[in-house]
Amino acid sequence: MSDLTPSLGKTTIAPEVLITTIKLTALSVTGVHSLTTAPVRLDNLFKKGADEGVVLDVENNTVYADLYVILDNDVNVRNVGRQIQSKVSRAISELVGMEIGKINVHIEDIKYPQPSKE
Repeated sequence: MSDLTPSLGKTTIAPEVLITTIKLTALSVTGVHSLTTAPVRLDNLFKKGADEGVVLDVENNTVYADLYVILDNDVNVRNVGRQIQSKVSRAISELVGMEIGKINVHIEDIKYPQPSKE
């Protein structure tokens, strides 16, 4: 008898699943107000998720992601950026089982409260 288990087939994960996982995880970090559209560049023009704040590349089962976020005004930008990287990395590796290449966080804006009109 062989110690090898016969192959049962393969599992594929749609890019939309990865994008949704990344978005929801980033939005769950305290201090993240929202995600914003990635800057328009020729290499991002036809990538899925760029209009949702996530530019995703998958190479050899390794995930590379760029997130474009708007933060609340009363947070430590560096700490929130690191928390986003940590939580997104963990979510991808634990929920999906893929390796992490890089998780780049781009702080595009800070959301300040609107002044009252009194």
